[in-house]
Amino acid sequence: MKLLVVGSGGREHALAWKLAQSPRVQLVYVAPGNGGTAHDERLLNIDITEPAALADFAEREQIAFTLVGPEGPLAAGIVNLFRSRGLKIFGPSKEAAQLESSKDFAKAFMKRHAIPTAEYETFTEPGAAHAYLDAKGAPIVVKADGLAAGKGVVVAQTLEEAHAAVDMMLSGNKLGDAGARVVIEEFLTGEEASFIVMVDGKHVLALASSQDHKRLLDGDLGPNTGGMGAYSPAPIVTPQLHARVMREIILPTVRGMEKEGIRFTGFLYAGLMIDAQGNPKTLEFNCRMGDPETQPIMARLKGDFSKVVEQAIAGTLDTVELDWDRRTALGVVLAAHNYPETPRKGDRISDIPAATEESVTFHAGTTLVDGKLLTSGGRVLCVVGLADSVRSAQSVAYETINQISFDGMQYRRDIGYRALNRKH
Repeated sequence: MKLLVVGSGGREHALAWKLAQSPRVQLVYVAPGNGGTAHDERLLNIDITEPAALADFAEREQIAFTLVGPEGPLAAGIVNLFRSRGLKIFGPSKEAAQLESSKDFAKAFMKRHAIPTAEYETFTEPGAAHAYLDAKGAPIVVKADGLAAGKGVVVAQTLEEAHAAVDMMLSGNKLGDAGARVVIEEFLTGEEASFIVMVDGKHVLALASSQDHKRLLDGDLGPNTGGMGAYSPAPIVTPQLHARVMREIILPTVRGMEKEGIRFTGFLYAGLMIDAQGNPKTLEFNCRMGDPETQPIMARLKGDFSKVVEQAIAGTLDTVELDWDRRTALGVVLAAHNYPETPRKGDRISDIPAATEESVTFHAGTTLVDGKLLTSGGRVLCVVGLADSVRSAQSVAYETINQISFDGMQYRRDIGYRALNRKH
């Protein structure tokens, strides 16, 4: 079989890497891919990003199925297009992807279906938004309604910050159409976890639990980023909590979408906040795998992932059982100079060690130019270590990082710290 993975980040490298391990898979095309996918002989980058051109390619090359990584093409309707042409693709339709592409749609949907989430209001007019902030006080969360590549959420600790966020989005138009509406919601306290499942329209298959580290600096300080590291499994997701999240959040979401005439297929990612009493609430939905959660999750997944995706497309996920490596996988993101503001590009990357049973490095913002590997984005690499405990997996990842270098490289030195500090 020949397969197609759409996207260029670390998530897509990890998905393509996993699919290529199947003995049935001859080649995985990655569109447009990165320096890491260019380097792997089982993967082939193609410089196509336009959905109709990708569909033409899939037809021409007789691609068995296509897997979509990022939210942009999903929100633009790539799944609708492929299906209209009889091409197999795993991902949500444009209508289903609104769970991610519109914060207002997601919050109103959760309210209608009694799915636990923070209380909120939506505004298009700055005056009303400012008045609501003054009434509610800080800390409070201000979110752009549309897709803003991880930059549309401001967790404001003070009212000044909250008012500035509203001005930036609604008055300053800094986020364009994405910020033409804002959702203001209550600030939730607790511990975050990422709960990712595969959905075939009816059946749900949960992937291994994971936890992401959103802030730039150690101890969860500094600005929010797309994610500076993640590990799997996440000890906070106990079997009891897992069952509860499926019962109270995931299944009502899939059933609710079906009731509203929108069949949900694809990856569904619920970002959760778990309070001190162990009650989960939904912070947000994504309609795709998380990045960097995908990298440790794929590093732990055993067996033939291409068969799992085929079953998901066929609507038979209820027949699938996943097999996981018992070890912990911990991934640390190496970011470019001045990420997340204005990351520098073009720095030369050297000495990435070859993958072993204990460690693998996934590429994100990298490109091959005349045989040289250069930085080309904010998050450059994700180094995953696998070992029998969080602490050992952490050691493996950081030992690998010590061998890698590029100018301006920055990373957190405490990925996994919440798991290490848990009171047992």
